[in-house]
Amino acid sequence: MGVNVPGLDVTTISSRLGRLRAAAEAADVGAVVVTTGSDLRYLIGVGGTSFERLTALVVPSASDTPIVFVSPALEFAGLEQVPFAEIGIEVRTWVDGEDPYRLSLAGLPLERVAVSDMTPAMHLLALRDSGATEPVLAGPIIRELRMRKDAVELDQLRRAGQAIDRVHERVTEMLRPSRTEAELAVDIARAIVEEGHELAEFVIVGSGPNGASPHHSVSDRVIQPGDVVVVDIGGPLASGYNSDSTRTYAIGEPSSEIKLTYAALKAAQQAAFDAVMPGVTCEAVDAAARSVLEQAGLADYFIHRTGHGIGLDVHEEPYIVSGNDLPLEEGMTFSIEPGVYLPGRWGARIEDIVAVTAGGVESFNLRPHDLVVV
Repeated sequence: MGVNVPGLDVTTISSRLGRLRAAAEAADVGAVVVTTGSDLRYLIGVGGTSFERLTALVVPSASDTPIVFVSPALEFAGLEQVPFAEIGIEVRTWVDGEDPYRLSLAGLPLERVAVSDMTPAMHLLALRDSGATEPVLAGPIIRELRMRKDAVELDQLRRAGQAIDRVHERVTEMLRPSRTEAELAVDIARAIVEEGHELAEFVIVGSGPNGASPHHSVSDRVIQPGDVVVVDIGGPLASGYNSDSTRTYAIGEPSSEIKLTYAALKAAQQAAFDAVMPGVTCEAVDAAARSVLEQAGLADYFIHRTGHGIGLDVHEEPYIVSGNDLPLEEGMTFSIEPGVYLPGRWGARIEDIVAVTAGGVESFNLRPHDLVVV
């Protein structure tokens, strides 16, 4: 059918749209307005291109009201590979000077409309002014579809995990003293593409004290003997499904303090992995990792959640964090990534992507968890 998402055929698209209608009805909204982004790609295989001009898939909760796709005429040529007619989607194009918001909402019950979470404010406010008098976030509705991956999605995430594992295998060839973080990052980004990704979405290289900042990117700092280096990398395959994996490296033989601290981190990551199974809550998995670090006296140095969901977005539902009592279900995919961060000194993190299975858990990253000595 032309859309670049494996397995997303007419039957799958129709099923997803039907489930979205049902979820919208259960949430008591008249329609869900899905604008440019990963939600749109999940539903019809293309994410749209323009944030300036409104592109929207309008999915009414009522089954007797047609689904509508609204697109700027100047961009629709790039979307014609989507089998709108076969799915039963009515296409409405518009040109500059026309009102796409009224076009989107025509014929709908307007009291309560759910709008994609990442919709630009200029579109949200214009939809409200055009009659969507009570707009609400669509995220809680759409996440019920996207959190549970089907077999094709799981296969794409598995392939992404294998690809990023191959990159980490090559890092030891690139990582050496006298190189800067930025120089290493250029080589890693190239390897990410060479190993099958569409692009390098992010490359974090945190050496020495920079490793104590979880979201440090890269800098001109020169990597030195004795450094601990955090390498957190990932990106999308052509299908849009993402990898995300962290391994920690040591330049030369690490000190006994580093070894002991890292051993506790490794145990924490394993404890969280072992806790995953259907019915266990997200917060219980977080607690499993956190309790190990607490026993080691390192709780104050673990300063973020244990994990995040992953799919067409690098960060999506479910979140593995304290306070999230959502029970895990088969098909959910997320990271397990506890870290230890000693301000001004060094940091370490271990991250794998896992999937909940009927009997427990599968890891999509298979590289060893040991501190890699270079």
